[in-house]
Amino acid sequence: MSYASSSQPKALFFDVFGTTVNWHPPVTACLSSHASAILSSPTTSIPSTLRFKASTTSWSTFALAWRQSYGIFTQFHSDHSNPPTKTIDEHHHDSLVQLLDERGLKGLFPPDQILEISRVWHFLDPWPDSSEGVRVLNAQGIQTVALSNGNRSLLSDMAEYAHLPWTHILSAFEDFGAYKPSFKVYLGAVEKLRLDPGECGMVAAHLGDLKAAKECGLRTIYIEREGEENFSREEIEQAREWVNMWVGLGEGGTEEVGRRLKEGKQSG
Repeated sequence: MSYASSSQPKALFFDVFGTTVNWHPPVTACLSSHASAILSSPTTSIPSTLRFKASTTSWSTFALAWRQSYGIFTQFHSDHSNPPTKTIDEHHHDSLVQLLDERGLKGLFPPDQILEISRVWHFLDPWPDSSEGVRVLNAQGIQTVALSNGNRSLLSDMAEYAHLPWTHILSAFEDFGAYKPSFKVYLGAVEKLRLDPGECGMVAAHLGDLKAAKECGLRTIYIEREGEENFSREEIEQAREWVNMWVGLGEGGTEEVGRRLKEGKQSG
């Protein structure tokens, strides 16, 4: 399906984690800096086994596991038979506690510091093209909507920190009582804007997100981001047949989306 200028979407719903913000470096840096501060503090007494464990932990790997726990959590609660009962902020806190325990790091951080670390997800850096890309789309008269599993306070903090000028912010859990990829989220978002599904597009770096949106009648825009896709190589190739616009790695991300929509193109 082409995005000819006469049929540009009236609204674009954006996935946030991984699509518009680059979560891995800041989350890793936060974990690492807090651990270093604890280990180097002259006033903090740490058992030798815990000190050794903390000093040899790969916080980059830990951050990946933390992110993976989010995917497992939201996927489980996207099923209508398992409605969510807590926010992403609460999940980030609880899963951090669990991961520290599982990796022999229980007791490294006091409770107040665990809470502080868990809020790093509020303050993630945008991809270089995200802020300007959203601004350009707004200028083209397209509503840009953060449609994320994150809670509203998290998304508002992130929008301010990362300079993402969304026209609307929608929280899957708080606005629709579900988590993506539940159809309730996509169809609820469309209804919230008083539009038809075909007048809207979903923008994501995750084909699972786009597949669910497409099944709800939305157009689909894929922005490839390094390390974000979980589909197999075969599934990725198959997806090229049904994704409406495919912005490959290094092709300009969100800014390229605006350029192609303005020129009526669907792919490079």
